[in-house]
Amino acid sequence: MAENEYRKWFGAKRGRMAVKAFGENGWTSYYAETLEEARRILFDTCLPQGVSVGLGGSETLKAMNVLDELRTERYKLFDRYNCRDHFEVCRESLMAEYFITGANALTMKGEMVNLDCSGSRVAAMAYGPRHLIVVAGINKLVDTVDEAISRARSVAPMNCNRNRHDTHCAETGICAEKQGLKCNTPQRMCNHLLITLNARKFEGKYSIVIINEELGF
Repeated sequence: MAENEYRKWFGAKRGRMAVKAFGENGWTSYYAETLEEARRILFDTCLPQGVSVGLGGSETLKAMNVLDELRTERYKLFDRYNCRDHFEVCRESLMAEYFITGANALTMKGEMVNLDCSGSRVAAMAYGPRHLIVVAGINKLVDTVDEAISRARSVAPMNCNRNRHDTHCAETGICAEKQGLKCNTPQRMCNHLLITLNARKFEGKYSIVIINEELGF
């Protein structure tokens, strides 16, 4: 086996174990070997045509190239990437039938951790849309909730830089608070922390696709 094949083998083992754990926690869970397979699962299995759709900002969704399909007449998309009032579109997305997003971190026990700036994404993930679909690469997998929180904090500088936020970490790549400084800018990324421990409250609401590729941050 080449080195990449070992990584794919290891990723498949962890990915399938995580899918099983999420299923036991009430999620409808899927394993995908590739981005192409994940896209097929999303559009052929998880997302019916004719529904309203909200989106969370996600590099994984960008890699899956979902916008071209969601912008067709087959869906009613609340398009956060092409709008005049971003706040209003995110607010309307809370009442979408489906909300699709990535994740900051997942645990091997079937838990999910997300860290937000405005809170629009974690609000929709917790309540509002009738269905939530999460897509995530195996690089998001860690063992514990504490590790998941640490992972979410560690990638915040990349998200700040991606969104052109005027923060210490967007400039330096290092969290200000880890250097003993105060991060009190209005564009601070780390404002709202959501830990999803279980998905059994509303049967059939939560779906997740774990992909055997390193995706997003």
